[in-house]
Amino acid sequence: MGRKREFDVDQALEAALCVFWRKGYEGASYTDLTQAAGVERPALYSAFGNKEALFRQALARYYEHYLDYFPEALKQPTSREVVADILRASAELYTRYPDRKGCLGIHGALAGSDDAEPVRRALIDARAIGEASLCDRLERAKQEGDLPETANCADLAAFVMTVLHGMAVQARDGFSRETLEAVARQALSVWPSGRSTPSGASS
Repeated sequence: MGRKREFDVDQALEAALCVFWRKGYEGASYTDLTQAAGVERPALYSAFGNKEALFRQALARYYEHYLDYFPEALKQPTSREVVADILRASAELYTRYPDRKGCLGIHGALAGSDDAEPVRRALIDARAIGEASLCDRLERAKQEGDLPETANCADLAAFVMTVLHGMAVQARDGFSRETLEAVARQALSVWPSGRSTPSGASS
C-alpha cells in the first residue's frame, strides 16, 4: 500500500492558490509554494502534478470558491441588476485581502515567458467563458425587452469585462473598495434600458 499523505490536500491547494494570487504564475517559486503548503516539493507534486497542473487546479478552485457570485448574478431579473451585482461583488473581492488584491484570473499571467504561454491561454479561455455566459444572459434580456432591440450584447459583455479587468488592475495598485464601487456606478450610469425595464430596478 502507498504511504498515506500527511497533509490536508484541500488546505495545500488553498495555500498554493493564495501564492499564485499574490505573485502570479511565474512569480510563484517552488519554495513559495512548498512553504505556503507546509510540505516538501515531492509531496506537493505527487498530489497535484507539476507547477502548471497545480496552477490549473488552483484556478479552478478560485472560480468555484471566490468567483461563485458571477453565475449567481446572472440569475438577477434584469440585465442592470446582473451587472450591478457582478461589479459590486468584484469590487469587494478585489480589495478583500490586503496581501492579494486584484484578481487571480487577471494577474495570474498577464505577461510571461514562452514556457508560461499555456497558463496564459488557460486564463484567457476562462475569462472568455465568463464573458460568453454574460453575453448569453444579455441576449435573453434583449429578447425580454429589458434591453433595446439595437443593443449589441457582445459589445455590452465586452464592456463589462473590460471594466472588471480595469478594476482588478486598479485594486492591485491600491485603489480602495469605495473607489472601485464609484467606478462601478459610473459604468452603470450608461447602461441601456429597454421597454420592459422595471422603474425600480437596482442601480
